[in-house]
Amino acid sequence: MNETQEELHLIGDVARRTGLSVSAIRYYSDEGLVEPTDETDGGHRLYDAEAIARLEFIRTLRDLETGLDQVRRVLTGTVALRDLLSEHLEVVETRARDLQAKRAVLRALVRNESTQERTRLLQKLVAMSDEERQSLVDDFLTEVSRGMPADVADRLREAHPRLSVDPSPEQLDAWIDLSELLQDDHYRQATREYLRETYASEIGRKMAEPDIQAFISRAGEELMPKLIATHSAGLAPTDSAARNLAEQFVQQAAAAGGAIVDDDLRARLAARYREVDELLVHALEDDGYRASEGRYLELVAVINGTPGPEASARGGIDLRSFGEWLSRAILAV
Repeated sequence: MNETQEELHLIGDVARRTGLSVSAIRYYSDEGLVEPTDETDGGHRLYDAEAIARLEFIRTLRDLETGLDQVRRVLTGTVALRDLLSEHLEVVETRARDLQAKRAVLRALVRNESTQERTRLLQKLVAMSDEERQSLVDDFLTEVSRGMPADVADRLREAHPRLSVDPSPEQLDAWIDLSELLQDDHYRQATREYLRETYASEIGRKMAEPDIQAFISRAGEELMPKLIATHSAGLAPTDSAARNLAEQFVQQAAAAGGAIVDDDLRARLAARYREVDELLVHALEDDGYRASEGRYLELVAVINGTPGPEASARGGIDLRSFGEWLSRAILAV
């Protein structure tokens, strides 16, 4: 021995200190991960404090289900421990989401009396991992939005289904319907064709332009709620508050479209909002829309517990009345 026996520990003692089995310590030694510090005259392996600490570190990594090759890379310094732990954190979080989704479905199976067919579908959903569901949705959105303006694709991806921890039977039904729908080649083709026809037109391309979308977003977040509140409060369209808001609306619309604010622009905007209800109903009831993008948005809304596309578009107000009111406010400026 190069060191006194009192400074070193026999393998049995090392096993008790680290919680590893004797066979595991021998294995790690044979793999070259932790060399014995010395050995007794009888050939028994001995380990010092540094070797014990190294073994304890290996046990921690193995408890995190770190592969042996990854352990070796950390110990030899070819990969940073922080990077390795970040990778494992991502794996653990993915598994946690997967288990959460499975727990939600199993709760529903226990809570509800299900038909044989419903039970089969729910069990099928349990078997589908969170990663597989995510991949299914991502593949669908990538396929149907291919060739579309970037803003269109981004808006589609914003409507992403997220199953809650304790979903209702309706939400689970919607998940099942959506999962099966997204695997239907005919549905994918119909959605792809609808989007292409909608956004490949001159109007569609214009509506997809960043300036127009920025105006729609800004008006929706800032101006439209104020206009709706002013209308709901019973103020006349000729009231100064209504006219001020309508003027802001006209100015932003002109800037987004690169137009000049004049009487002609105001007349065109007023005419458009006077017929807004008919336009909206026509769009929402279009067979192509309802059979493609509309169906997807409808199911996602149920899954996420949010208003559907029609409710979101209408905002819970009488659009015919509001459209007429806004039209008169624009002309009163």
